[in-house]
Amino acid sequence: MGFPAGVLKVTLVEAKDLDSEDLFGANDPYVELWLDDDYKQRSSEVSNSNNPVWNEEFIFNIEEGSSDKKLYIKVMDKDLLSDDKIGDAKLRLTDIVEGGEPFDDWVNLPAKLGLSSDGQVHLQVTFEAS
Repeated sequence: MGFPAGVLKVTLVEAKDLDSEDLFGANDPYVELWLDDDYKQRSSEVSNSNNPVWNEEFIFNIEEGSSDKKLYIKVMDKDLLSDDKIGDAKLRLTDIVEGGEPFDDWVNLPAKLGLSSDGQVHLQVTFEAS
């Protein structure tokens, strides 16, 4: 069957308990969001915080017939030489898109083997069919 065409609105609210990638001080985190590799969106950076607040909105257009889409979330730490990955996660969109259920919750950033956590990201996601 697949998804109907429409607009996915993602609000990146905040993150908490981010695993510190820096030897001194806190992270300078930003978040990358994407449905496929062709169109990644990126938040602003929050300086020196392991509990950043963004309240930024991102819009993704979904084409009709797409199926089993996931929202990919990657939290990065901005550094002078190269940025470090803090953690990443995937959010299945089936219930949000097909069921019309808005999502407003914390997404865990599982550490290696999923035994611990690299922090959490608070997302609000809605879908509006066109």
